[in-house]
Amino acid sequence: MSETKIALVTGANKGIGYAIAGGLGALGYRVGVGACDEARREDAVEELRAAGVDAFGVPLDVTDDRSVTDAVEMVERAAGRLDALVDNAGISARWEQDPTTLDLDVVRTVVETNVLGVVRVTNAMLPLLRRSTAPRIVNLSSSVASLTRQTDPDIDVGPIMAAYSPTKSFLNAVTVHYARQFAGTNILINAACPGLVATDFTGFFGSRTPEQGAATPVRLATLPDGGPTGSFFEDDGVVPW
Repeated sequence: MSETKIALVTGANKGIGYAIAGGLGALGYRVGVGACDEARREDAVEELRAAGVDAFGVPLDVTDDRSVTDAVEMVERAAGRLDALVDNAGISARWEQDPTTLDLDVVRTVVETNVLGVVRVTNAMLPLLRRSTAPRIVNLSSSVASLTRQTDPDIDVGPIMAAYSPTKSFLNAVTVHYARQFAGTNILINAACPGLVATDFTGFFGSRTPEQGAATPVRLATLPDGGPTGSFFEDDGVVPW
């Protein structure tokens, strides 16, 4: 009998992160629900368990070194290793962001969560991932990170988000460098675009459900050996950089 695989999803108390946790749980993974809000985290764990998912809560603020260190220790005690890390936690700060009037504090805040938070969590969890026979890392990106699409006048990429969008481009670049560093190992890392999903993150604007948004991240978190790495995917395939 195969050993149960272990996953950690950051920002998993609601929205796409919650749906990713549910999707991995439905595939038999034991899932750590990473979130900083205790009440929402425990509610999410309870709901996932009621749906048949083997879930456990992981207090986690991706912007705080101590919190991340404590999360590593909790996952180690609970499972001893990590097979899949889904870096889902992210913020936008505002829906529209004019580059000519950007508040630099807003930029710093978004970078701290969307980029530095991913690096912080990923590096901290690496020792546990290296204990897996098939470790997978998925970074939640967005189609607005695509410079190809952003610069194509024939593509509607929505409002100008001069803080949020570049952080996702930054995250994509970091993902590529991780893939280069992991070359020759069994660690596969990719970026995933969930599409425009109707959650509180988007003000419930969007045509896709959280479950639809979770499909590509779940697929990338469960890739077979020899699967792609260092790439950017959505449901329809590769997203251009």
